[in-house]
Amino acid sequence: MNVTIVDYNSGNISSVINSFKEVAKEKIKIEVTSNLDKIKSSDKIVLPGQGSFKSCVDALNNIDGLVDTLNEFTIINKKPLLGICVGLQMFADVGYEEIETKGLGWITGRVSKIDNQNRKFKLPHIGWNELNIVKDSRIFKDIKDKSHMYFVHSYEFIPKDKDVISSTTNYSSNIVCSVEKENIFGTQFHPEKSDKLGLKIIENFLNL
Repeated sequence: MNVTIVDYNSGNISSVINSFKEVAKEKIKIEVTSNLDKIKSSDKIVLPGQGSFKSCVDALNNIDGLVDTLNEFTIINKKPLLGICVGLQMFADVGYEEIETKGLGWITGRVSKIDNQNRKFKLPHIGWNELNIVKDSRIFKDIKDKSHMYFVHSYEFIPKDKDVISSTTNYSSNIVCSVEKENIFGTQFHPEKSDKLGLKIIENFLNL
């Protein structure tokens, strides 16, 4: 099996790379690239994201043909894709970080700033928070409800169709932690920074 971590200059993704290679060991080939042909021929894709919604979308668009290749892989060929942090947020139609920015439009919804309730809640939301698993997700196999995952974000993905939400966490409100829609998976938290349970989520994705 070939799994590609898309490297589109979105920040430091070394922890993502190391975690996937640790789980894959010698069984699965992990490649880190933005080469369109290699992405097309992959069995699965990981779309990481660090920084702002706009900076990540701009970075995708700066690589000629990358967005079209991701659309073909995910929407037309329906191969499994995992978005992490801003990688998940880019599934939305639009994001409002910095300025209004068009997303990939894979899951109808928007990305808006977390309501910190007049500074009652610190932003960015950094640290370990409890998952409320609201529906069975294939990447949550053997993950118990109320498990803790690691977050770093100030913006949240708000999908129009609540049926895609697989987990939430309570921080100011019920923030979407993860989504699953057919072959599309996303986590707002960082599995690569979430210790053994995070590695289990990575393993579950690789085993799909």
